[in-house]
Amino acid sequence: MRSEGFKNWFGKRGTLEAGVKKQQLVAVAIFGLVVLWLVIPHNAETTIDESSETPKVIVAIPEGEAASENANIITVRAKQIGPQTYIEQIRVRGRTQAYRHVEVRAEQAGRIVNNPVARGARVSEGDILCEIAIDNREADLQEATSRQEQAQFEYAAALDLQERGLQSDVAVSQLKAALESSKAQVTRAELALQKTKIIAPFDGIVETRNVEMGDLLNVGTVCASIIDDSPMLLVGLVPEQDVSALSEDASVSGRLLSGELVSGTVSYIARAADPISRSYRIEIEVDAKHEDLREGITVELMVDANEIAAHLIPSSALTLDDSGSVGVKIIDSSDSVMFQQVEIVGDNTNQLNPGIWVKGLQGSVTLITLGQEIVFPGQTVQANFDWDK
Repeated sequence: MRSEGFKNWFGKRGTLEAGVKKQQLVAVAIFGLVVLWLVIPHNAETTIDESSETPKVIVAIPEGEAASENANIITVRAKQIGPQTYIEQIRVRGRTQAYRHVEVRAEQAGRIVNNPVARGARVSEGDILCEIAIDNREADLQEATSRQEQAQFEYAAALDLQERGLQSDVAVSQLKAALESSKAQVTRAELALQKTKIIAPFDGIVETRNVEMGDLLNVGTVCASIIDDSPMLLVGLVPEQDVSALSEDASVSGRLLSGELVSGTVSYIARAADPISRSYRIEIEVDAKHEDLREGITVELMVDANEIAAHLIPSSALTLDDSGSVGVKIIDSSDSVMFQQVEIVGDNTNQLNPGIWVKGLQGSVTLITLGQEIVFPGQTVQANFDWDK
């Protein structure tokens, strides 16, 4: 019995070993098939198919022309652009300022007897702003006039006596001096009487009124301040690296915070820099058509500077090269794509011909305006229209 048990156990073990060997053989076979599949190239058929396909052609067409429906033709659009004269502009932050702002002061002491002119009133040169009481000034004028008449009579009598040899030259000279002194006294009295009326020195607007009727003014007290707003000025500070490009009479355009557009010409460029900012003050006279401007409004100025040759291109034509430089792609005389680095110098706000101004292009160029991202420098492009090469 025991010997039969051993025989059965060894029989089962042999069967198990045979099954394991069979599984190992199957695994080795599968592994070999996988290695063989990896080694054998599988792109031969694909390569043959691709090589049999027609290569794609890149064609440049003018803007507005219909693109080809052929799947083997890649279309880009191009436009020939030539240089134009462009006026560089310098951006300046500024503000509005009155041409003149003067405080009109009393030259005689006295009491205000009439209502001064109202604030905000527009006055003309010579209009009365404040009026001081005459008091004894008119009497002083009458007294000075009487003394002048007396001195004139005495001097005339002395001349008559001198002609007859009855008056000395010294006495005549003394009487002449007395006459001249009396005339000066009359003049002072007349001026004192005139200065009781404080008048506007120029046409403008009354900005402040510092006194009221009944106030007592001393010499030098401010009666009112006058603003001369014709013309109004735009003032700003230009950095030292830009001031050499400016000139007087240069055209200027500006935009107020309210959105209102103004224009004018440069009337003054400082010769000395501000000691703190190292910038130079400029003043622009606003055109007379811009009325009712207020003083102190912030304005952004665009001042015309140097004239340069530049190209006006669509903003969509800009692209970047591998180093991140800004430029455009053009088609050269051999119909090859070329990347040309450019520098943006301004933009064109004209709605009829919008775009940006760039410099760095030489002469007339054939600019790729649409599709520049699908072509690369050195690639050949077929142009189906005539270029002026």
